[in-house]
Amino acid sequence: MQLLATSSWLSALRLTSTSVRPYAPEFEGFLPNQPAKNLTVATTGASGAIFLRHFLLAVTGDKRIETVNFITSDSALRVMAEELGIKGRSDLVAQVLGSSGKSSKSKIRMQSNADIGANVASGSYPADAMVVIPCSVGTLAHIANGVAAQLIERAADVTLKEKRPLVLCVRETPLNKIHIRNMYRAADAGATIFPLIPAFYYRPTSLDEMAREFAYRVLAHLGLSQPQAFRWKG
Repeated sequence: MQLLATSSWLSALRLTSTSVRPYAPEFEGFLPNQPAKNLTVATTGASGAIFLRHFLLAVTGDKRIETVNFITSDSALRVMAEELGIKGRSDLVAQVLGSSGKSSKSKIRMQSNADIGANVASGSYPADAMVVIPCSVGTLAHIANGVAAQLIERAADVTLKEKRPLVLCVRETPLNKIHIRNMYRAADAGATIFPLIPAFYYRPTSLDEMAREFAYRVLAHLGLSQPQAFRWKG
């Protein structure tokens, strides 16, 4: 009799849980049901600053995106100085965007990586998604293991706990076992591992074209398909 009562209780519990939140495959990827309007974009000390430039150029030109909270690590500043010719922190967004995007920077709000109390550090702030581009394996390690000492990792931690899309454009080669385990941990927690690997099948003619198409692929993953993107027709 007691066994039957326990069985009935478990059945009722399963039924109640299902009615509250039925299982559906879309929960696993946390992809948005509508385009993201409020993005958090972070960049870290991995090579590939040109991909960041074209990602920011794309989001500033997309009228569906209203706000971009932009965070840079100190290591990212060093990389951008080497790869984009950026000098100092003065008017950083305009320097990253270059001459073609200086007039479109108004929606981008700079956030200090040291400001752990910034808006994106709280789950109550209505950020729709977060992209780390490029994402160093050091930042990956912090995110994958819940170490949130600075704003980039804290914002990523918040994105995961709120079950919002988090895209990590990891850049490193070769990968050791620690890197691979951390990618698995981050993916298991809900992040999308989007390695900074460009495509070549559309025959890009320049680094800018290659970086731009990669940015378009990331945005499409967030429900923000770009009309200029290359479409494979077979």
